[in-house]
Amino acid sequence: MLRSLNLNAPIASSGRFLLQQQHRQSVRLLSAAPAAAKPADSKRRSLAKPDRPNIVLVEGVRTPFLQSGTDYKRLMPHDLARHSLLTLANRTKLDKSIVDYIVMGTVIQEVKTSNIAREAALGAGYSDRIPAHTVTQACISSNQAITTCMGLLATGAAQVCIAGGVEFMSDVPIRLNSHLLSMRKAKSLPDQLSVGGRILGSLTGGVELPAVAEFSTNETMGHSADRLCAAFGISRRAQDEFALRSHTLAAQAAKDGLLTEIEPFKVPGVANTVSRDNGVRPSSMEAMSKLKPAFVKPHGTITAANASFLTDGASACLLTTEETAKRLGLKPKAYLRDFMYVSQDPKDQLLLGPAYATPRILERNGLSLADIDAFEYHEAFAGQILANLAALDSDYFAKQYMGRQAGKYGAPPMDKLNCWGGSLSIGHPFGATGVRLVTCAANRLLKGSGQLALVAACAAGGQGHAMLVEAYPQ
Repeated sequence: MLRSLNLNAPIASSGRFLLQQQHRQSVRLLSAAPAAAKPADSKRRSLAKPDRPNIVLVEGVRTPFLQSGTDYKRLMPHDLARHSLLTLANRTKLDKSIVDYIVMGTVIQEVKTSNIAREAALGAGYSDRIPAHTVTQACISSNQAITTCMGLLATGAAQVCIAGGVEFMSDVPIRLNSHLLSMRKAKSLPDQLSVGGRILGSLTGGVELPAVAEFSTNETMGHSADRLCAAFGISRRAQDEFALRSHTLAAQAAKDGLLTEIEPFKVPGVANTVSRDNGVRPSSMEAMSKLKPAFVKPHGTITAANASFLTDGASACLLTTEETAKRLGLKPKAYLRDFMYVSQDPKDQLLLGPAYATPRILERNGLSLADIDAFEYHEAFAGQILANLAALDSDYFAKQYMGRQAGKYGAPPMDKLNCWGGSLSIGHPFGATGVRLVTCAANRLLKGSGQLALVAACAAGGQGHAMLVEAYPQ
């Protein structure tokens, strides 16, 4: 049974070895240019299975992802989710009445729209006959929305589905505990004054904000990530380099017009239409090095610059079977071939989901790292990404924690990883990131990255997800 990481075990030196090999020079991460585009190899074995329908991603869209407290701050999450559903239908020229089911993910729910999938669908003009439900699985909530739809399509319970997600960190629910309920029950003036005093005491003493710590461990994700970096010997400099790489690649992708999934959003009362992610800000190592640790003070290595930021945004994608797509005249972008969820110790391995999921899903499909042309890994923290790469490249970790007696599996090559930026730069609206990852993987394949892509993500609770995406013949 997997337990705590031994901070004194050889794993730390293994992590340092990986960093020395892949990031020896301070500019190595930035100079690792994305792999040259190449067409899908028609001679390569397809991952199609004769006993399963071919499930396809027709299209994926998202709002621009914005830092919380900026241009979206006066909206509701419903507004962003509705926009993603509406623009998806417009882009694909979809007859909304043919959709059989809608699933959306979210993490911190707006109490007015607890089933936001249903409310957003109605607001976007979808038929009131279309069932919709909302799922939550932390940072992989819209991954779960996608795979839930895949299950409906695979079993024939639905022919056309929409999966999506939304998160709105600009205005999160705040609890005033039971005092307000007591006020409603207070009949006499003395009772009302007494309860009013307790309410004022709650306000001055600090209201209860949504939990940012793991319920099972009472530790924040940032603190856990900092400890993970210490366990694997991930330096502050390596984290800053990776974060700078993410911002640099995202800025270049935006400049080159590669982030085609973005659907501009006109915010009421704001003069300019929002058309770009506003968290992409390439800086410098010098500027980043001046920031103080955000979680483990004063000696931690995670800062505001090498961690993902609180983000508002929504996403949606259209899924169906290949047979149905042909019948409806829809042109798919990619096949969604296989997926996997994993869970591990939430105390010391909270963010290692990709390290556990990557070997398992590839081996289940008879693949190796060399068969994958594009990797899209969720970037919660730069250190989390580097720790996962170190874990995959560690003989000690493979044998001690993954039960792989043959030793390490190996880490994805940097020139194939997150070549258009990632969550560190683009942003991470918890419930919407999964659809962004899958859509980006499909778009990278479509742009000539090759035939197969692997999506992987960590999530709160010590969970993880991986999915295999295959290019659709163009």
